[in-house]
Amino acid sequence: MTDVILVSSAMVRPENTNQSSRTKIHLTPYDLKLLNFAYPQRGLLFSKPDLETHIIPQLKASLSTALEIYFPFAGRLIKIDNPEDNTMSYYVDCDGSGAKFIHAKAELVSINDFLQPHDSVPNFTRCFFPANDFKSSDGISESLLLLQVTELIDGVFISFGYNHMVADGSSFWNFIHTWSTICLNGSSSHIHTLVLKDLFLEGIDYPIHIPVPETKIPQKCEIPSEERVFHFTKKNISDLKAKANEELASSDLKISSLQAVLAHLWLSIIKHSRLNREEESHIIVAADMRRRLNPPLDTACFGNVTHQAMATTRVGEMLDQGLGWAALQINEQVRSLTNENYKTFAETWVRNVRLPQPKISGGPKKADTYLVVTSSPWFEVYDNDFGWGKPIAVRAEPNNGFGVSLVVFRGVEEGSIDVHATIPLSICSGGYFFQKIRESQFRTLDPEEADLFFVHVSCHNMREEHRMIVQNYVDGLIAKYPYWNRTLGADHFFVTCHDVGARA
Repeated sequence: MTDVILVSSAMVRPENTNQSSRTKIHLTPYDLKLLNFAYPQRGLLFSKPDLETHIIPQLKASLSTALEIYFPFAGRLIKIDNPEDNTMSYYVDCDGSGAKFIHAKAELVSINDFLQPHDSVPNFTRCFFPANDFKSSDGISESLLLLQVTELIDGVFISFGYNHMVADGSSFWNFIHTWSTICLNGSSSHIHTLVLKDLFLEGIDYPIHIPVPETKIPQKCEIPSEERVFHFTKKNISDLKAKANEELASSDLKISSLQAVLAHLWLSIIKHSRLNREEESHIIVAADMRRRLNPPLDTACFGNVTHQAMATTRVGEMLDQGLGWAALQINEQVRSLTNENYKTFAETWVRNVRLPQPKISGGPKKADTYLVVTSSPWFEVYDNDFGWGKPIAVRAEPNNGFGVSLVVFRGVEEGSIDVHATIPLSICSGGYFFQKIRESQFRTLDPEEADLFFVHVSCHNMREEHRMIVQNYVDGLIAKYPYWNRTLGADHFFVTCHDVGARA
């Protein structure tokens, strides 16, 4: 059902390329530390346009015009060997090589197949993205921007993968908005000229030299996971924000809507994890630094100008303190991202270059301790109209084998937030099993037809008094239904994905 058929693949180049004025873009420490990280991938789901609308030629033509404005996306990554000190250097050559454009069809997939019940994400969506397994270092031989347009039975899915060293989420969505505007209007006459970020970090010589051992490609780390989209309505968010601030009544700080949502997710995931009270849990939040710098940068300047804040807490303390306290930890770390902090990190990093690895040593259990938050509800993802209407859904392909991935988007309804989560099965495998039970062709609602009875006991509630919880549940079954007594429970089973179940 999910076969994706490749129709064509082509390079789309800028409409006009002036080779005599090619721009070389040096990469900052904040760019280079992403060398081994995956291309971010995002996608927009649309209803199907009219048959008279020839979307592929229109998309290609308008993309060519958009790449003339956003010319870094049409360039290539250049690697320089420095044998004198056993290092390598990188920069972006804006040579107009172009972006890769893929046209595909999935003739048996509908919009409803994408938008599944319970906000689950179907496992076939990976086939609808163009840059799977691409890392930033692949920009030497691969496009810095890849796009895939997949025609469905009743819709169109337009997906994108881009080199994170070249642009952050803010710059990327500005590009998508520019492209869609050109496609809609057929003109770029009202589009502003691109402003590149300056090399504002003082005391750094470019290009930066990276020791060769640091450029070694890390071993791929696959952690089995499940994807799900969590939808927070305007009221959900308002209630969480009010609760978090109420719990911090003695503090002068105010928790934002996003901080309250992230704290709720952090706390919920910890409750369902296998972590004990003494272990640490971390949440990493990306922040746009343009207006935090001194002097501030233009909000529309192109490039990667992000920094990461990481809040760390012990599991037991988080569970005891609750939502407001968790939100406060995020708030304090985000507020610590200042102009001084940003520049000090860069200067220190250049003196001792270390490339972070997009994996967590320690395997799946260690991955449970990290939540990585990317994207932002401030990005206007639903305002991108290519000429046949605005998107009806946004999706991501965020699974990079790095803990719990939370990709945050603005929701369709005003004031709402969607979070596309990729959660290791070590945390959500119980829920995954329950979902598969519900979907199974062998499930029956008639107990007289059943060969086995599934006892739905959630293991995360079995932290204490394990046997008592299960005993109370079984006593309820015995009192309410006749089926347990027929076999004394021999045909009843429950599933727990944590070791606490063995004690029950």
